[in-house]
Amino acid sequence: MNAETNDIRGVLIAVGGGRLLLPNANVAEVISYATPEPLEAVPDWLRGQVRWRGWRLPVLSFAGLVGWPVEEGGLGAKLVVLKALGGNPRLPYFTVVSQGFPRLVSVGRDRLLALEDDGEQPLGVQARVQLGEDVVVIPDLMTVELLVDEALTKAAA
Repeated sequence: MNAETNDIRGVLIAVGGGRLLLPNANVAEVISYATPEPLEAVPDWLRGQVRWRGWRLPVLSFAGLVGWPVEEGGLGAKLVVLKALGGNPRLPYFTVVSQGFPRLVSVGRDRLLALEDDGEQPLGVQARVQLGEDVVVIPDLMTVELLVDEALTKAAA
């Protein structure tokens, strides 16, 4: 068995002050940025909602959630539609604002190195890793999804 057999296809998503690494299978679609419809009484990192294929999807600023510089909605910005993992029928998808198109990458064990951190990761971050020359973040999608659902539930109350 060669090394390529163990590789997975990933995507690097540029957000505010960093890049996210996700399995390509998590991405449903990449769409042009549209100004989200605002929501009342939600955290700043939840930018609003957009319509997509009959759904109203929450628009998440990952940078805002983890405290990175927020530079969103500018020229070339995209919305990355992610498949939710929690099985919540009210939240099958959500979007993350991206600075440009996500970049497809091949991720192999020999290219991925866990980084030692001095403290706890911000809420929503699973780990910081080095992928080749790049330092990237693996998001904790289950936590992110729970935070989005909690914010939407509070806003609807």
